[in-house]
Amino acid sequence: MEPTTLTLVGAPPQGVSAEEFKAVFRHHPAGVAVVTLRTPDGPVGFTATSVISVSADPPILAFSLAASSSSRPAVEGAESLVVNFLAAGQQDVAARFARRGVDRFATTTWATLPTGEPVLAGTTAWVRGLVEERVPVGDSMLVTVRAVRADRGGTDRPLTYVDRSYHRLDEHSRLG
Repeated sequence: MEPTTLTLVGAPPQGVSAEEFKAVFRHHPAGVAVVTLRTPDGPVGFTATSVISVSADPPILAFSLAASSSSRPAVEGAESLVVNFLAAGQQDVAARFARRGVDRFATTTWATLPTGEPVLAGTTAWVRGLVEERVPVGDSMLVTVRAVRADRGGTDRPLTYVDRSYHRLDEHSRLG
């Protein structure tokens, strides 16, 4: 099959606005995770839909964090953290850890690893990692993490996020 040429009408764009860029990504589904870490003032956690696998050998993952995030100072000082991959029934956990001004751990069931990081209960999996790099990128910070422990304890389906709402993948979601 021969490729077709896309014809654009009008002047070439000078860039993509922040609103246009966000609108594109609203329609790109993402898994939902909560990043948790320990600080001298107690546990810190936040919802992240930007978690990606970077490398399997060595095992590296990454996520981004907005400059305006209340959790950013904790991440900037962290040596280690846990990425908790949420199950489909945990949309309330995702919403709580995305909210400002609340005790995110108060009504959440969690445990502490021997190394001190909080781990949420009921997740499909979690990864403990050592922070490798923090790179300022635009109005965010990209954080790379080397996985040192992983647990795939849950068998539930993952929680996903698309178009500003949470979704569940189930046996009827499979296309092939």
